[in-house]
Amino acid sequence: MKSAEDLDVFKLAHGLTLRVYQETRHFPKEEMFGLVSQMRRAASSVGMNLMEGSMRLNRREYRQFVGMARGSASEVSYQLFLAKDLGYLSAELYGELRSAFNRVGRMLTRLSQALGGELRARETSTRQT
Repeated sequence: MKSAEDLDVFKLAHGLTLRVYQETRHFPKEEMFGLVSQMRRAASSVGMNLMEGSMRLNRREYRQFVGMARGSASEVSYQLFLAKDLGYLSAELYGELRSAFNRVGRMLTRLSQALGGELRARETSTRQT
């Protein structure tokens, strides 16, 4: 099985995490322990869950962590929406980042399906013996 760091979705998510850190530097200081902290934790959680899941002992556990990563990507999408409406992000930057996190979500869905499909096929073959 590939290391998480070799996956395109991990590379994209990591780049987006770096971007979230960069962009949130410009948020108001009063958001440092609020929205800034939440956005950074949710963004970094995508990559962290992929790394942890890829080191689990079976595909079922890995798939569970992929699901958590997908949830974190969705969380960031809302936080970006909130940041835009609060005036912390331009509409253009919001659109760019939201689109990228949505792409991560779709990629994670496909990864989860691939992990689940292989697991179901393996379970079926062991039941038939």
